[in-house]
Amino acid sequence: MNSIGRLFRLTTFGESHGDSIGGILDGCPAGLSLDFELIQSELDRRKPGQSTITTERKESDVVKFRSGIFEGKTTGASIGFSIVNSNQNSKDYSHLKDSYRPSHSDFTYSKKYGLRDYRGGGRSSARETANWVVAGAIAKQLLSQVKINAYVSSVGPVFIDKNYSELDFSKIENNTVRCPDEATAQKMIELIESIKSEGDTVGGVISCVVQNAGVGLGEPIFNKLHANLGHALLSINAVKGVEFGSGFCASEMRGSEHNDLFNTDGTTKTNRSGGIQGGISNGMDIYFRVAFKPASTIMQSQQSINNSGQEIALDAKGRHDPCVVPRAVPIVEAMTAMVLADFYLLNRTSKL
Repeated sequence: MNSIGRLFRLTTFGESHGDSIGGILDGCPAGLSLDFELIQSELDRRKPGQSTITTERKESDVVKFRSGIFEGKTTGASIGFSIVNSNQNSKDYSHLKDSYRPSHSDFTYSKKYGLRDYRGGGRSSARETANWVVAGAIAKQLLSQVKINAYVSSVGPVFIDKNYSELDFSKIENNTVRCPDEATAQKMIELIESIKSEGDTVGGVISCVVQNAGVGLGEPIFNKLHANLGHALLSINAVKGVEFGSGFCASEMRGSEHNDLFNTDGTTKTNRSGGIQGGISNGMDIYFRVAFKPASTIMQSQQSINNSGQEIALDAKGRHDPCVVPRAVPIVEAMTAMVLADFYLLNRTSKL
């Protein structure tokens, strides 16, 4: 499946080492004035080669719009766009032609399709997420009143020991790890650099806060707001879990502890629900955490198998992120924006 969304719908194409990647965005209403610099700045946040703690691959990631826009405004037609791949080192992956990296999609793709593009992971590569960032940047402009802020809240055992309400989101871009707490950010960077020097990788958590989304987004049964957000977020490479509000901690609580009691204006005194109740936004901040595993490609020798089922020693090569979470921050925001934009449009048909 290469599409996401119902009314605000993105369909994408491309592989890591193909000529280009791109997509078709359907359902964006006509008359939306687009800030193209904002779209490009979102791509710049995601692109490789930003710092010493990301992959060394260099891509300009300049998006070219091919349809659906006239004189700076959306026309209501399909918005087509593409991004050229210009810095592929396909030879770095020749050793993977007949081998499978542990915990990577190499094995499952090969068994499902009978063949695979081993160059940078082909279609399974996180290179694909640049398409999502383009669509997400447009969704953000459609939802101009909504504020979406994602940030790195932990890397390995290093985490922010503060509630999100105590953080200054304007500081998220002040460091390469995208953590708004400077002291914690430095510890994260030092950990990633140390792990990179060992040829290893490390996981982390991205937290996201959505403000001003309003009441009523989401459906009560199969298209609950958190269900669709979970579907989108779990589609991001390396994501292993998503929790909303109190998350798994709620399983240890009593109802008398967990219930969010009302104020007279309909807001709640606490927000353990994470801004979503009964699958529908309640007007409070939507808050969730996204857990990323360590990248499976490590610069250490590992025991593995080849496509003949023989045991081999696999020594990986190529350019890879020692920790994916810093570059995944704009991806989390983009997927969130697309889901909210879809529900925003659907909500306009929910009542007279």
